[in-house]
Amino acid sequence: MIPAGLAFLVTVLAFSCAALSGNGDSARTVVRMETDFGPIVIAVEESAAPVTSANFLRYVDEDLWTGAHFYRVVTSDNQPNNSVRIAVIQGGLGWEESDAGLPPIRHETTKETGVSHVSGAISMARNEPGTASSEFFICLGPQPALDFGGARNPDGRGFAAFGRVIEGMDVVRRIHALPETDQLLDKRVAIRSIRRGR
Repeated sequence: MIPAGLAFLVTVLAFSCAALSGNGDSARTVVRMETDFGPIVIAVEESAAPVTSANFLRYVDEDLWTGAHFYRVVTSDNQPNNSVRIAVIQGGLGWEESDAGLPPIRHETTKETGVSHVSGAISMARNEPGTASSEFFICLGPQPALDFGGARNPDGRGFAAFGRVIEGMDVVRRIHALPETDQLLDKRVAIRSIRRGR
């Protein structure tokens, strides 16, 4: 038989854990990306990375992803000029000018958000800090070199991760294995839709 005091403590701890779990769930928004190769489901960390998440979700809510596609893959074999190797697939509206693109956003570092480039992380592609807008990438395997202070980017500020793939890493891997030339896919993979929900 559990003593009354211990039973009370267990109840309080269980309630606290449930409350914390609930708060974590409410801080995330699930987004479903339909591609030519199947769905990719992403948990967007709105609470941890509010600026970057709001930008991504604004594209979703305003239906601005028309024409989006995956067009770039970075593998261990196709980055001869980089001493720090990464593995990602990159997509969005494309680097060319687009009337659908929103203004660039403030750069949220991984030091600020705590959302690191783990396997399946989704993050914003950029040139200089504060230039990210519509282009994003998904990590294959952990990529700490892309975090704040990482060696991949000379400015040391890393990239702005804002969520993680929770279903569909098999689709990400299939895209990553497609034929490419100088990191650009020989045939782009269309993103048919991106919407909230599973």
